[in-house]
Amino acid sequence: MHDPAVLRSMHVARFHAEPAIFVAPGRVNLIGEHTDYAEGFVMPVAINFATLAGISPRSDGKIVIYSENFGEERAFDAEATPVASKHWTDYPMGVVSILTGEGHKFPGFSLTLWGDVPLGSGLSSSAALEVVTALAVLSLIGASYPGPVLARLCQRVENEFVGANCGIMDQFISANGKENHALLLDCRDLSFRLAPIPANVALVIANTMVKHSIAGGDYPTRRRESEAACAVIASHRPNVPFLRDATLEDLEKWGHEMAPKSLMRARHVISENLRTVAASEALLRGDMKELGRLMAEAHHSYSVDFEGSCVEADAMVALAQDLPGLIGARLTGGGFGGCTINLVEQSQAAAFAEALGARYAAQTGIVPEIHICHASDGAHQLR
Repeated sequence: MHDPAVLRSMHVARFHAEPAIFVAPGRVNLIGEHTDYAEGFVMPVAINFATLAGISPRSDGKIVIYSENFGEERAFDAEATPVASKHWTDYPMGVVSILTGEGHKFPGFSLTLWGDVPLGSGLSSSAALEVVTALAVLSLIGASYPGPVLARLCQRVENEFVGANCGIMDQFISANGKENHALLLDCRDLSFRLAPIPANVALVIANTMVKHSIAGGDYPTRRRESEAACAVIASHRPNVPFLRDATLEDLEKWGHEMAPKSLMRARHVISENLRTVAASEALLRGDMKELGRLMAEAHHSYSVDFEGSCVEADAMVALAQDLPGLIGARLTGGGFGGCTINLVEQSQAAAFAEALGARYAAQTGIVPEIHICHASDGAHQLR
């Protein structure tokens, strides 16, 4: 994680004001892909990649935002209604828009942003940016929200302002994560339970270097296909508003009424829900072999039934299978590129990362970024 003292110096040098500093982590999802918008279960982990925000009030009625990552500064009228512009500032200004709609009035402020969550990697750089901005701007007016409520507000930034039809998982884990734990989240009622990650297990995140965007293209198509399958089941069972409520038996009965792609998507979502709950139970009882088996099954379903993988991601998972120390491997995140998550015995993690990177580069010609991570706390102010 970046040094908050460096961010503080950066902010003071640019804006000549002492900032309050906040941090929000990115995340990796151990299991449970494309189940969140079906009101299902997911099991993410907050990781030690994060976005830092430094904020200080202004007296000139302006909102000035600087991103160290983009090397760019933008200014806005604090009294004007924010308008989306397909620019990185849509995320922080979307937070201002949604919170203003909740009845808050913000003064002008200077905001410095600096993060090390890889963009387009599937580790949720956008959710970290939204959550850290929300904490920062709310601090200006002495307001705060419980973590689950804050997550829902930040999800609305994506849905209503940015235009990405995402579920709640990314914002929720960024706001509510706990160090050395995974979090099983019920996306219906936002209840959750924590499951400890054994000290001898490392999270090895392997970036395929293939970028994806969930604001357009394949992601909304898959969601529509999933929802179309649910509509078929609901025509027979009105008490099934989401695939969370459907069963594999429903697919056996009425799958022939669905478009072939919709049937495949539904099979993934329904079976993934079952796997995710089973995986949390395996983690709670320390059954890492079973967790690894479920991760392998999940990747196959994601790749074959959901068609949410790609050649490079499938290669990254396959190349990990016979490396010493591997517990489980799968593609994580929105899909169509991004990262794989590998649970690896801590003692083997460094050698595993080196070997996987060499194998992937030799097969694809792409040099990957591979990081050994640990589970971190959710968003908070840095004192």
